[in-house]
Amino acid sequence: MKIKSADFVMSNSNVINCPKDHLPEYAFIGRSNVGKSSLINMLTQRKGLAKTSGRPGKTQLINHFRINDNWFLVDLPGYGYARVSKKDKKTFQKYITDYFIERQQLVCAFVLIDIRHEPQKVDLEFLEWMGENQIPFCMIFTKADKLKPKAIENHVNEYINQLLEGVWEEAPKYFVTSSTNGMGQEELLGYIDELNTNFFKEVR
Repeated sequence: MKIKSADFVMSNSNVINCPKDHLPEYAFIGRSNVGKSSLINMLTQRKGLAKTSGRPGKTQLINHFRINDNWFLVDLPGYGYARVSKKDKKTFQKYITDYFIERQQLVCAFVLIDIRHEPQKVDLEFLEWMGENQIPFCMIFTKADKLKPKAIENHVNEYINQLLEGVWEEAPKYFVTSSTNGMGQEELLGYIDELNTNFFKEVR
């Protein structure tokens, strides 16, 4: 898939106010310092589309971007660490929960995970919540340029093994990416393109 257009549409704090267009949506979410904005900018090849910041937790609303006029990329607030109050964290968590439970246009969520670290409890708990609520999702491992290929393989396997030791019968689909060198861009956009094709076949 080639990204020909990528336009900011709206930010809001209530799923009811999300765009009414019946277009497929793909939500991106992860811990607050996982490199989500950089990944979105890399995927869309728009340097300033999603605002990056040295301060984790900057995304605090549901942000919709219209891509190629036929699907939405949704940038969601991060979970886990953020320099915000406990009250604000609880509010963000409600945005996330309401969006995933109520948004019928959601085709797939992409849960971002920093590949440099061993499996984190907050990530594993979120993945479990997604599975329990039957939210379709894939994992995206970020910052792969920071590790050598063998270390990448080992860290991915650590996550997969942790999931399979729990309630999972099979591992979720995953992608290995880097916003620095573009790793994974083609594979990820190709997957979204495939899902879009199936989506529009079903609505005809």
